[in-house]
Amino acid sequence: MKKILIISGLLLALGSCRKNIEELNIDPKSASSVPSKTLFSNAQRNLARNFATPSVNVNIWRLIAQHWTETTYTDESNYNLGTRDIPQNWWFNLYRDVLNNFEECKKVISTEALDANVRKNQLAIIDIMQVFSYHYILTTFGNAPYSEALNINNLLPKYDDAKTAYDALITKLDAAIANLNTSAGSFGSADLLYGGDVASWEKFANSFKLKMGMMLADYDATKSKSVVEAAAAGVFASNDDNAVFHFLTNPPSTNPVWESLVQSGRKDFVAANTIVNAMKALNDPRVPLYFTKDASNDYSGGIYGASNNYATYSKPGDDIQAPNFPTWFMDYAEVEFLLAEAIERGFSISGTAESHYNAAIEASIEFWGGSAADAATYLAQPSVAYSTATGTYKQKIGTQKWIALYERGHDAWTEWRRLDYPVLVAPPNALSVIPLRFTYPTSEQTLNRVNYNSASAAIGGDKVDTKLWFDKN
Repeated sequence: MKKILIISGLLLALGSCRKNIEELNIDPKSASSVPSKTLFSNAQRNLARNFATPSVNVNIWRLIAQHWTETTYTDESNYNLGTRDIPQNWWFNLYRDVLNNFEECKKVISTEALDANVRKNQLAIIDIMQVFSYHYILTTFGNAPYSEALNINNLLPKYDDAKTAYDALITKLDAAIANLNTSAGSFGSADLLYGGDVASWEKFANSFKLKMGMMLADYDATKSKSVVEAAAAGVFASNDDNAVFHFLTNPPSTNPVWESLVQSGRKDFVAANTIVNAMKALNDPRVPLYFTKDASNDYSGGIYGASNNYATYSKPGDDIQAPNFPTWFMDYAEVEFLLAEAIERGFSISGTAESHYNAAIEASIEFWGGSAADAATYLAQPSVAYSTATGTYKQKIGTQKWIALYERGHDAWTEWRRLDYPVLVAPPNALSVIPLRFTYPTSEQTLNRVNYNSASAAIGGDKVDTKLWFDKN
């Protein structure tokens, strides 16, 4: 009996020790599980910060679109993508910090006690956000992991053909729209874009479907027409529908532009002469809304790609540098420009190209704080009026859209690639032409080399001057 008691005591002690050792792996200050709403909010926040930040380690779209230019350090304005491995940072931030969080959110939702209609709305909204996020990967790189992405057990995912993946994303978006139930709730206040309002998500999804449909226009006009016409009835109807992400006045939830331009005390950026000169030539009322006055009490931009004196030129506007200035994922002005283009391409859309073009410009001016009278005066000019402005519909719409997409540099870059207007010129000392895509991350070249080589060959070479699937002209 004594031996039995001793052995039992040893077993209990060993069990206790094992339990104590296992407890050493638990961080008492960190949550052992994360609610789905936290994951959703965090993914939205990460996505918004990636679009808003002017950090040259991540987001140089304002520079590539020639909305801003640099002062002392001009590498990024001259298309040096490799020193900071900007493509890798953009790739990681979207896959790791955005798409993966949305995917994990789905898994957690399946374990939570929720009303069936609420759960269905939440999953549909996540799908919409994932479609949106993948759009920015496929339009940056071309072929990329999609069908095998986000699988922790597959560290070497294959690259999907971008056109095939884009078609799959449109199908996924259609399913998400069909699953939305405007009579039920969703994420509530955890939704940092629409506060859980499902009807707003439905409009956003249709507006983005319109955008995706127009991306197909130059290589699959038949499908483009079908997608656009199906989406058009449900799109944004005013600036009240805009997908705006609001930053706060206090860290850590502040506007990344304020963090980089004000909080840091750095003086790295000024307005680019490309956009300032274009807007001044058109007497654009948004000039004082986009930019500060220069040292001469006027508005001027630094020479794009050159070293510029910070004190001399206009800077991003005071509102843009405020800690709570928002970023936005899509707006009514963009929708109206897309509808104008759709009509010019012969799609069955109500109204005229001119009426939608006018509505787009009015929406942009008013969204930025201008008045209806400002818009009317601007549109009355022969250089702006649709019937008399210079060039084809691509030039008219492309130029005005590029101006309206200020502070949305990636979209301005994409529309320039798609419509070929305005005419932008690379600086004389640039390392390449204006990039038509980003090269793949160095980590993919080394760790996922077989799939990288296959993808590079499929798109015509891993080069910045390789045209992507939507850029046909």
